[in-house]
Amino acid sequence: MKKGSKVNTKQRILSTAIELFNKNGVQSVTSRHIATEMGISNGNLDYHFSNKEVLLLAIYKQMREEMSYSYKEVDPGISSFEQIHRLLGHLEGFQYKYRFFNLDVLEISRTYPKINRLLRNTFRIRKQQMSDIFKRAIQEGFLVKSTENHIEQLLLSIRIVITFWLSQEELQLNAKPKRGSGGMSENIWLLLLPYMTQEGKELYRTLIGKTTA
Repeated sequence: MKKGSKVNTKQRILSTAIELFNKNGVQSVTSRHIATEMGISNGNLDYHFSNKEVLLLAIYKQMREEMSYSYKEVDPGISSFEQIHRLLGHLEGFQYKYRFFNLDVLEISRTYPKINRLLRNTFRIRKQQMSDIFKRAIQEGFLVKSTENHIEQLLLSIRIVITFWLSQEELQLNAKPKRGSGGMSENIWLLLLPYMTQEGKELYRTLIGKTTA
């Protein structure tokens, strides 16, 4: 019973921290703020997470686990484009769920070395996973064969869109970011559009509900 209580408390701390970080930013939130919000002692929180780096590392590992499932080919019966469509949908919701991390990723990576190392490793893994999906799309006839020569540049452009999408929303005057609006996903699809075959364009239109491309 005690063990279950401990696990529950740790998850509650993570959930509360994410909520406060999203609302106020990483630098503005201390362990005392989190403990006060939860109605527990600061010592109790420190018992589970001794400092902010340990807490952020636990949150990032949770983030990584959630997205790892989405990057895998969970259904071998779907096409590469369908997999991309699902992945982008998950990714967009994920961006807003962990909004603070995506807005402050540079500061977090500079401040916390362990997270920086894990981030770099994750980026390498995601890059290879996306490259594999694109190569499969070429094999399935959805992307032209010459796309293979541009995969590195496409992956870099997609990474830039993903990393800075929320930041550009924040900087737009009077902008009110809408969770799951599809804007980020649409812009990533537009990066792929020039490389699509006719068959790829038709499937793309079907997936996103467009009649023109």
